[in-house]
Amino acid sequence: MPLNSILKFFLPKDKVFFQLFESVAESVTAMAVKLKSVVNEKDFEKRALLIKEIEDLEHVNDDHTHRIFTELGRNFITPFDREDIHYLATSLDDICDYIYASAKKINFYKVNPDDAGFHKMADLILNSCTEVQKAVAELRDMKNLRRITDAMVVINSIENQADDIFDMSIEKLFENETDAKEVIKKREIYQVMEIVTDKCEDAANVIESIIIKYA
Repeated sequence: MPLNSILKFFLPKDKVFFQLFESVAESVTAMAVKLKSVVNEKDFEKRALLIKEIEDLEHVNDDHTHRIFTELGRNFITPFDREDIHYLATSLDDICDYIYASAKKINFYKVNPDDAGFHKMADLILNSCTEVQKAVAELRDMKNLRRITDAMVVINSIENQADDIFDMSIEKLFENETDAKEVIKKREIYQVMEIVTDKCEDAANVIESIIIKYA
């Protein structure tokens, strides 16, 4: 009997890890949706309410991530390498952390996010998080590898696009913004938003490692 078949025979029957990863991935996308709403909302107080919703989702995600680590210590048999489970949980948690940081800094620095660069970055973040969620959902049975690999290609492409948007936005910022404080504040927000797409790519790399080993 092939090794993979033997491993699948011993998978936890409740598949708790898959449920938790899918819940985290759902939170990732929900936070990205709200981040897009934040950058499209001109009113400071309304943005604050949206940012609070993002913070609440981030706390929910923290609970899911902690549960993954708890189950990792509790279960001898896991659906794939313990190291990969840890890396995937950490990379998904990082995405949530940086989405929250992006939203929080907009109001913390009292920056007007009605800016083409912020809008484009938020769109890319949402697209990338959606693809991450698609890939995570397919890990449960790995029957549709094409869907996973297609998602990873898109995520990598988005990360490259985000780099370009970051460079163009910073160039435009230095050309048009005369207030040095605004330059510093907006540049930091752009950096954090760009990091979100990096973290999505990190998650995609972990998923790629998993499917190479187990598909």
